[in-house]
Amino acid sequence: MAARKSSAKDRPTYRCSECGWATPKWLGRCHECQAWNTIEELGAASGGVRTTAPGRVSAPALPIGQVDARQAAARATGVPELDRVLGGGLVPGAVVLLAGEPGVGKSTLLLDVAAKAAGAGRHTLYVTGEESAGQVRMRADRIGALDEHLYLAAETDLSAVLGHLDDVKPSLLVLDSVQTVASPEIDGAPGGMAQVREVAGALIRASKERGMATLLVGHVTKDGAIAGPRLLEHLVDVVLHFEGDRHARLRLVRGVKNRYGATDEVGCFELHDEGITGLADPSGLFLTRRDEPVPGTCLTVTLEGRRPLVAEVQALTVDTQIPSPRRTTSGLENSRVSMMLAVLEQRGRINALGKRDIYSATVGGVRLSEPAADLAVALALASAAIDTPLPKNLVAIGEVGLAGEVRRVTGVQRRLSEAARLGFTHALVPADPGRVPAGMRVLEVADIGDALRALPPKNARA
Repeated sequence: MAARKSSAKDRPTYRCSECGWATPKWLGRCHECQAWNTIEELGAASGGVRTTAPGRVSAPALPIGQVDARQAAARATGVPELDRVLGGGLVPGAVVLLAGEPGVGKSTLLLDVAAKAAGAGRHTLYVTGEESAGQVRMRADRIGALDEHLYLAAETDLSAVLGHLDDVKPSLLVLDSVQTVASPEIDGAPGGMAQVREVAGALIRASKERGMATLLVGHVTKDGAIAGPRLLEHLVDVVLHFEGDRHARLRLVRGVKNRYGATDEVGCFELHDEGITGLADPSGLFLTRRDEPVPGTCLTVTLEGRRPLVAEVQALTVDTQIPSPRRTTSGLENSRVSMMLAVLEQRGRINALGKRDIYSATVGGVRLSEPAADLAVALALASAAIDTPLPKNLVAIGEVGLAGEVRRVTGVQRRLSEAARLGFTHALVPADPGRVPAGMRVLEVADIGDALRALPPKNARA
């Protein structure tokens, strides 16, 4: 008897663990997100079309004006910089995903948040799947995060985590991390698409039913994206990225998704031996205090979200004998620095830049990627090339085009107000800057030539 031909519903299906794209056959590369080796087998496809009959409703529908909005009121976490990014605090039942590179300080920050919540009398449960309970206790001793209302458990089993929720009945849950917890009812290794989906779904349901705020720690890939399926980012209410160089003190918490507030806010923190503290005024980390100006330095005001920060750009040019001069950047985009070098040589008439080693960097570990820093980068390079310092207490704001023109940027008034608050008295800006703060002298520049005239004629240009 001939073997029965397999039907479509008997054939296995495959799904990308990164983006969730489905395919009837295995492929080496996902056609949707172009990632390699992310296609996993899910099993046989379900056959037939199923329908769902109407069932009992959990609560009757109400006119929107009669819905109690107080249930969505945010509670302060006790960490003002985190509250700034969250939109005021944690909403009961909200699920927040905090992702960042290893060693950047995610666990330290959330342990501090858990201790602050416990100190306010709220039962808080901290579940660690990456460290032992003793390791977390040692960190808590170091940063002063001990409280009788803070409960600690080391678990990697989802059912055990849910059991702790029944025992402790917390108002805040911290899980470090979602990729280390797995359900025994689901096939697959921890961190896989099926496991992450099940763990996240179970915790979201528990959070909504109990009115419990949940903070999840997420891993990132080598490209900086959140590890696991993109479905996780869609399920949670808030997605935060924790950024920072492990060799610098500055840490930034940036909102990527927020159902309860804006996503253009940034929280600034300083990581030190005693823990992590918020920085309400972090501009001092990005400046070098000097009595006299130094060639090759220029100050600018960048916007991180809606927060203006004064940052310093430094440049150094050195004669070299090698055929291909070095171009080294730190904290700046290499492509934009190369563009500024070309504009200075062609439009600014500063020669011999192509025959020198050029180094450019920022101070304090801040990264400047917005075009508003172009003018400061160009002036720092020009100042280093002709060995002439810029005037003291000067900031430069503006985008520089390939034709040498200085273009307008957003938030000029906010940038100037921040510079004036910190004591800066002169500014180079594009045309029509708007209202100028009292006590600040603003020079409008139309092109790079106008900006270079701000350099004192101490030395002749090379």
